[in-house]
Amino acid sequence: MLINEQIRAKQVLVIGPSGEQLGVKSINDALTLANAAGFDLVQMGGKPEEPVCKLMDYNKYKYERNKKAKEASKKQRSNNAELKEFRFSVNIDVHDFETKVNQAIKYLEKGHKIKATVRFRGREMAHTELGEDVLNRVAEKVKDCGVIEKKPTMESRNMYMMIAPMKKEGI
Repeated sequence: MLINEQIRAKQVLVIGPSGEQLGVKSINDALTLANAAGFDLVQMGGKPEEPVCKLMDYNKYKYERNKKAKEASKKQRSNNAELKEFRFSVNIDVHDFETKVNQAIKYLEKGHKIKATVRFRGREMAHTELGEDVLNRVAEKVKDCGVIEKKPTMESRNMYMMIAPMKKEGI
């Protein structure tokens, strides 16, 4: 946006700070009017031969525009919750299992979805029910802060389950 002396047109349509039209004025008259009122003259658009300029506090306008953009990106981020994958094995040790589940709970509390995966290697493919047991144990541990979005499903050598965070009351 062009402001004050950056505007090169000879004639401009001037709009006051509260939105009222002040008419077509020469650029010098418009700049004098803006300085007397304590505002900046900002080119908003219009035809190239007669642009529309508004009297406003440009720094305040820029600040509010940036604030709105940040708010919009914040909402967009909250809508696009991250997906974090946690891999388990069929014969996972108790402590390793607890550690991974605790990390998964932290992610769920932040509002992210998690994907719990069990990878079967070699002869473990014959005992897929053991992998399902591991995923059911994960679901049992995170039931206070997460909801199963997709039940354990087999996909080639992997079995996975999707868990979404619980909806918070009042939001």
